[in-house]
Amino acid sequence: MFAIRLIMIVCFLVVAAGCGQQPIISRESEVEKINNTEDHEIEFWHTYSDEETRILEDVLIPAFEEAYPAIHVVPVRQSNNAELKNTLISKASANRAPDVVRMDIVWVPEFSQSGLLLPLSENGDFDEITQTLQSNTGSAGYYEGAYYSLPVNMNTKVAIFNRALLKQAGLSEPPATFQEVIALAKKERYMIGMSGLVPWRSLPYIYALGGRMTDESYTRASGYLDGEATVKAVEQLLSLYKEQLIDRTVINGGGDNWEGVKSGKVLVTDDGPWFYSVFQGNELKRAVNATIAVPFPPVYGPASILGGEDLVIMKGSKNPKQAWLFMKWMVNTQSQIAMSQTGLIPANLKAKEIKVQGESFIHPFAEALNHTFLRPPVKNYSRIDGIYTAYMTKIFQEELSVKQGLTEAAAEIDRLLKP
Repeated sequence: MFAIRLIMIVCFLVVAAGCGQQPIISRESEVEKINNTEDHEIEFWHTYSDEETRILEDVLIPAFEEAYPAIHVVPVRQSNNAELKNTLISKASANRAPDVVRMDIVWVPEFSQSGLLLPLSENGDFDEITQTLQSNTGSAGYYEGAYYSLPVNMNTKVAIFNRALLKQAGLSEPPATFQEVIALAKKERYMIGMSGLVPWRSLPYIYALGGRMTDESYTRASGYLDGEATVKAVEQLLSLYKEQLIDRTVINGGGDNWEGVKSGKVLVTDDGPWFYSVFQGNELKRAVNATIAVPFPPVYGPASILGGEDLVIMKGSKNPKQAWLFMKWMVNTQSQIAMSQTGLIPANLKAKEIKVQGESFIHPFAEALNHTFLRPPVKNYSRIDGIYTAYMTKIFQEELSVKQGLTEAAAEIDRLLKP
């Protein structure tokens, strides 16, 4: 019965590896067994999309429960917003939180450093599991010698160029450095589609131009955010803005840069794999043919910002051992292949490789994930995000000079980086 179910799942999903090759869920003989028959219930909060939720509820959870009949998973879909974060903090503080949560990687440090998560690295097979996952995704969950999260899916942003505008400028591929991109934009009067001033939207440009937010250990912003390289990078972006080569809406979150790239009004924009994954068939082909996607040039070091979601076990979980089994199931190769059909990039290395082979547009994103930087994985990151954005807005509104704005921002951020 279990084997028949697996075949149905594989054929239903039409995996890139092919229906007759690698199954979506491990064979029954390969699945770990729980030694006791006592029933356990795991509450799993997540923020998956409609299609992702369908795969979770119709494929992954039923197969997990068939492998572990004594464990029942109760999925609870949530909206990814500040209210969810505050609710989780409140519930974990009172030992009433769900067992497992899929949360944004920028939330993980605040939860772990506030004592609201259970350490995962105490599990005997933790190292074995993490060796199967992308190595640069674990830093967000590390704190004082322990790991508190497992990456379940990753994303990043790449630079997506309009192919026709490059050809019009006599180029068959994008410039090798972002300084050259800016020079081309100014020469040809092409728009740069920077999508906003928040760190997620602006830092890839700044890092590609040589700037930095903090030191490598995330202990100091002064000398980095207000350093010569970062000041110069922001001055170059501000110059584009003043020349109306960055849209005026960047202050309020940016305009429709996808439409701009598609119509030939924007030379380059920043976006994740969803830029392409929302399309299918001929629409996807047209999108791929109209653009060239490349990682932000890592000339000065990593320039692609790391995003994604991690799985964590909340403080107060009544079934941490069973929660750990479920987390391992969610990051195994077969489960990750299944969920990748929705457009998510797997954290599992084998599943990621299969995803890249199956969808050509994923390759630049997979390459960029090898050259990523983290937003500071510290307890106060949400406040740092707000300070950075506020001062960048003042700079672009010309209320402060670039040097003054970044210096003041760095001083405020320094205080939040201290333990």
